[in-house]
Amino acid sequence: MNTVEAFNQALFLSINGSAATPHWVVGLALVCAKYLVVLVPLLLVGMWLTGREEERGLALRSCLAILLALAVNGLIGLAWPHPRPFMIGLGHLFLPHAPSPSFPSDHATGIAALAVILLAGGQWWRGIVTVAVGVAVAWARVFVGVHVPLDMLGAVVVGCLVCAALAPLWRWRGRALTQGAVALYGQLFALPIRLGWLRP
Repeated sequence: MNTVEAFNQALFLSINGSAATPHWVVGLALVCAKYLVVLVPLLLVGMWLTGREEERGLALRSCLAILLALAVNGLIGLAWPHPRPFMIGLGHLFLPHAPSPSFPSDHATGIAALAVILLAGGQWWRGIVTVAVGVAVAWARVFVGVHVPLDMLGAVVVGCLVCAALAPLWRWRGRALTQGAVALYGQLFALPIRLGWLRP
């Protein structure tokens, strides 16, 4: 075992829950690990439905970054299928999970990409809240035994690199993409917009 993997496993064991962990802590971790990620689509939908063109552009850019980052994760998983801790008998598992490659964490990658886009776009309070959610999700998914800390570090790296790679494309065509998406939205939801149920 190399030094990085040994450190990774040792850090995992220091975070991972045990049979002696209080039930309320396990319950809190399970909620964070399973449900906090739902805040990502809710935030993006909220930004689109209530925001002006700039916020809608950030929402669309975030969606593209998340999808691209998840595609990169899939390629990494194919090239280097790092096992989840329970697949090698390491630690305690509190959340049943398929034995799929663990590196990088999809949950953390999507949240990291969203946080980078929001912070780069000047959405400070949304970005900071997203970072806090990401930290909670990262801790929880290690705690419940489905990821190791290296999976979370990899997620942040992938999220940041994808956002950096997307930046030139967005400067070139971002406004046109946003305007096209707004026009399509206006056509698809013309009736509720006309009735005042949705923002035009």
